[in-house]
Amino acid sequence: MQVPDFSPAAERNKQAILDKLLQVLPETGHMLEIASGTGQHAVWFAQAMPLWTWQPTDHASNALCTIAARLAHHGLGNLKQPRLLDVMSEHWLADDAQNTQPLFDAVFCANMLHIAPWATCAALMRGASRHLHANGMLITYGPYLEDEVSTSPGNLAFIQSLREQNPSWGIRRREDLEQQAAAYALRLTQRHPMPANNLLLVWQRNP
Repeated sequence: MQVPDFSPAAERNKQAILDKLLQVLPETGHMLEIASGTGQHAVWFAQAMPLWTWQPTDHASNALCTIAARLAHHGLGNLKQPRLLDVMSEHWLADDAQNTQPLFDAVFCANMLHIAPWATCAALMRGASRHLHANGMLITYGPYLEDEVSTSPGNLAFIQSLREQNPSWGIRRREDLEQQAAAYALRLTQRHPMPANNLLLVWQRNP
């Protein structure tokens, strides 16, 4: 079966992210991935973490077809079929047959916040808090601005490029995310520098 669509960026960063996930996460659990895109991360992580159940999602129906094709190609038992999920929705996974709010041990979101309106940040924090077990983790990956860290030339150019594509896009300040997280009982507990001027941030849900 031919697997459609491919993200060079996801291919480059998947191992670096996996290395951190293996450090941060317990041996077993249930993961909800937001904005899974092509599904490359989901497949790579699920292969390396066989005791984790991975639920990929995306807001675009065509992305679900791509993810489903990639899942069928790899045939991993711990990788669930992709679900439609818009972070701006009041109720995530609302088509659940039993009308329940499924809980997860962790929520993972990579490279979404800078290519979406700022309102998606609060929506991500709100939804993640609602779907996490007590002491569960929200893990976000991507470029961030920080008050006491000089912005790299590469990220400055990236900011300009993003704004040219859509004025509502942009690299977000980590401190602004912390304020949004606090409103939904999430606190930043780990900050990991990553290649290409990215960060992996771990947000813990208060019990």
